[in-house]
Amino acid sequence: MEQVFYLINEMSPFLLLGFLLAGLMHVFVPGQVYNRYLSGGNFRAVLYAALFGIPLPLCSCGVLPTAMSLRREGASKGATVSFLIATPQTGIDSIIATYSLMGLPFAIMRPIAALFTSILGGQAVNILENENNKPIEPKGNRNHTKDSENANLSIIKRLGNALQYGFVDMMRDIGKWLIIGLVVAGLITVFVPDSFFMTFADKPLLSMLLVLVCAIPMYLCATGSIPIAVALMLKGLSPGTALVLLMAGPAANVASILVINKVLGKKTLLIYLASIISGAILFGLGIDYFLPRKWFIPSILNTSAHCTGTDSFQWFNLCCTIALVLLLINALTLRFRVRKETSCSQSSCENAHCDNITALSSTKIFDIEGMRCIHCAKGVKRAVAEVDGVESVIVNLEGKQATITGTMSDDDIIKAIDKIGFKATNHKKE
Repeated sequence: MEQVFYLINEMSPFLLLGFLLAGLMHVFVPGQVYNRYLSGGNFRAVLYAALFGIPLPLCSCGVLPTAMSLRREGASKGATVSFLIATPQTGIDSIIATYSLMGLPFAIMRPIAALFTSILGGQAVNILENENNKPIEPKGNRNHTKDSENANLSIIKRLGNALQYGFVDMMRDIGKWLIIGLVVAGLITVFVPDSFFMTFADKPLLSMLLVLVCAIPMYLCATGSIPIAVALMLKGLSPGTALVLLMAGPAANVASILVINKVLGKKTLLIYLASIISGAILFGLGIDYFLPRKWFIPSILNTSAHCTGTDSFQWFNLCCTIALVLLLINALTLRFRVRKETSCSQSSCENAHCDNITALSSTKIFDIEGMRCIHCAKGVKRAVAEVDGVESVIVNLEGKQATITGTMSDDDIIKAIDKIGFKATNHKKE
């Protein structure tokens, strides 16, 4: 527990700042900005997709509905792949958290590596799948609802929405994974022998391949992977191999692999994985062989070596830690509360006859595979709301279900959800 508390205490001020900046970006950066520059099967669209994706605080599952939505709005396949590779590797919150625990060189290398790998993947798709890389004709302004709503709000209201998104919605998304990452880091520190990774000291490529085999199928968020990487480095893992974990872990997992294969095709999936793997190994070997190792000593070691800092900074970190813990508790509490309330709401919808629903309307529940975060749920809700005949949609993230009322057909609902990378089936009552 001491190791976990120490990691949280060092990260908490930077995490809170990162969540705040993420909320401000979500509210104040219009969605049209992303859609406008990502059409066309050229280098510019790929570059813009990478630059837009790097600061966005989306995980490897939350990025899927966003990327599929951009594709449907006219983004080329190359730009979509670039966005899919760049976005989950970093985020404004994870970059700041990386600086807090691992130092400035790591914080600089992460976005540079994400930019390189995403451009590599996107351009490879442009070249190798040129015949299939034409942008899809956009269908109206359906994804601009949030922008028009925000434009009509006062600055105070918009700031409130930014705080809600950063400290509540995002906490619900990655809070669980952040806690898991910290606990795993503490367990590694306690139970992994100090000499374990010394076995691979003269075989960095072998250790990188081992990390890739473990990291790619797993679900790791960009921020939650940081304490794990730090803990492994303290046990002898090389800086380059730690960067491989920070790149490959958040960039891919089994869910994203299955969705990309289904929506964008097997060839695109192979390019996507090859770009992540080759880019991670290239940057990992570059750090281990060509850059001074002292640049990549985790800053947490320097902090512990100078733990007699001023009382004001210690108190500030402690206050931030308390605030972060309270926000995490609130986020986890909300997950259970929303699940219970949504469940009750769904039961009411099934049994009640609402005055504002036509006599021909029906309420149906669909089980949805692949939803992991609030961005997934929002993507599903947005896609379903666009189906003809839909009157209301309630998406239960925790229960992996959507309750839909209207005169729509089941096939239209299933196809709409399938297009954004998830699988929907009619809920069968026990």
